[in-house]
Amino acid sequence: MAGKKLSRRDRIKKGIRKRLTGSEERPRLSVYRSNKGIYAQVINDVTGKTIASASSLSKDFTGTGNKSDQSVAVGKLVAEKAIAAGVKEVVFDRNGYLYHGRVKSLAEGAREAGLVF
Repeated sequence: MAGKKLSRRDRIKKGIRKRLTGSEERPRLSVYRSNKGIYAQVINDVTGKTIASASSLSKDFTGTGNKSDQSVAVGKLVAEKAIAAGVKEVVFDRNGYLYHGRVKSLAEGAREAGLVF
């Protein structure tokens, strides 16, 4: 059953990525979640460069609490790094995950910190 879920997520991801690309003006905020942590990157797809990144497992992360609370903190951290790099507007890429739970918490944290999407 786990293999079936992975292929479903890959199909959804492929469909999302057809319609969604990051540009110089509006880079892509990509989210990845694992059982242990959550990761976010702001990516310019034109040049293929990562502008800002944050993770709940990185050394500069100081959030505590449950996984949803950590997701909010990661969203705020990646938003602060992106704004420091000169990015205010992004396109949100949920990467095949449902917009629910930790993915939604990360998005709300990024919005609270000032990113527009």
